[in-house]
Amino acid sequence: MYQRRTLVASSVGLHARPAGLVAKTAAAQPAEVRIAKVTDGTAGDAVDARSVLSLLALGAAHGDEIELSADGDQAREAVDALAELIAADLDA
Repeated sequence: MYQRRTLVASSVGLHARPAGLVAKTAAAQPAEVRIAKVTDGTAGDAVDARSVLSLLALGAAHGDEIELSADGDQAREAVDALAELIAADLDA
């Protein structure tokens, strides 16, 4: 399993448009990526990054730390693609 943590850069967090972009990018990846919000250094329950509703339910706000994980072939590439997207200002 490959895991990576990053901070949410969008000023509105993972809501509406940013969540849609993340879900669309996750659906295009060769490996299934899961995402969890990190609180006090511990990752919570991970959800499917392809689901907009699951991303919204995380309640990840600007500056929150999230953890991405994936298994299998090309897990690193899939996680890194989403981590870079989430760390970018998707509001610009």
